[in-house]
Amino acid sequence: MKAIEVKDLTKSFKVKQKEKGLKGSIKSIFKPRYKMIEAVRGISFCVDEGEVLAFIGPNGAGKSTTIKMMTGILYPDSGEISVMGYNPSKERKKLAYKIGTVFGQKEQLWTHLTPLDNFRFFGSIYDLTEKEIDDRINELSEKFELGEFINTPVRNLSLGQRIRCEIVASLIHNPKILFLDEPTIGLDPVVKDIVRKLIKQMNKEYKTTIFLTSHDVSDIEKLCKRVIIINNGEIVLDDSMENLKYHYLNKKLIDIKLVDGAKAEFEEGITVLKNKKNNYKLEIDLTKKSISDVIKCLNADDIQDINISNVPLEDTITTIYKKR
Repeated sequence: MKAIEVKDLTKSFKVKQKEKGLKGSIKSIFKPRYKMIEAVRGISFCVDEGEVLAFIGPNGAGKSTTIKMMTGILYPDSGEISVMGYNPSKERKKLAYKIGTVFGQKEQLWTHLTPLDNFRFFGSIYDLTEKEIDDRINELSEKFELGEFINTPVRNLSLGQRIRCEIVASLIHNPKILFLDEPTIGLDPVVKDIVRKLIKQMNKEYKTTIFLTSHDVSDIEKLCKRVIIINNGEIVLDDSMENLKYHYLNKKLIDIKLVDGAKAEFEEGITVLKNKKNNYKLEIDLTKKSISDVIKCLNADDIQDINISNVPLEDTITTIYKKR
């Protein structure tokens, strides 16, 4: 079964245009001018139940607008949306029992309450019985290791602790789909790794469908098997992470250190990015040259050290963004 089905979805906004200066401000009051912005332009995609999907793009690409339409916050201009079989714009209340949301930059917890009190509050909102709430809190508290601070006011928690509590609060009603918007933003590397492991564990044990947006490429690489890239309101790539790496990462970086006095001349398809004394940083276009071709350009006895690496995924995604 499909957890999410989106077909020919569009959304435009009417935005007021203002000229510069005080005169422009006054003119915009009496004779306002408007411009239509196409935030989402006829996109279509599906997400399977239990899938972990990255939905990424630059700022202003249409990510948030799409998510708001899928959760029923915004109405689409045209197109169709089905989330767990519900139409978000017509059945938002029913849908709310099937989805959870975590926004890294926005708090849903009451900061003057403890996590425990917050969890009980959210459980009541979703019409859970006292026993169901207690059982769910005990289960999630153990898995997310909240015991040490579950009775501490949220305002006194670290950012990493708060994010873990935010995720638990969104899972109290056992949603089928979890929308994560920048869940690791602002976290240090150690805490980021903990949160990622918890998200993977949650997906594995509860079969929760994860719909992730993030600017952190490590989140995407470590959590997702499929990536949808959106830019200017249009989908520019919908593929597996494996294919993304195979088809788009068709370049390699090679760092070579030569012995003193050694010289090197490289052929077409081998780009010298840096050349400092005996240290070379090369970019290899694998469609034109192989790694062995690079070695052939050198005398094996002249090579003191060599390191081969992939082009950073950030660079690849940026290149794909620029297609639109």
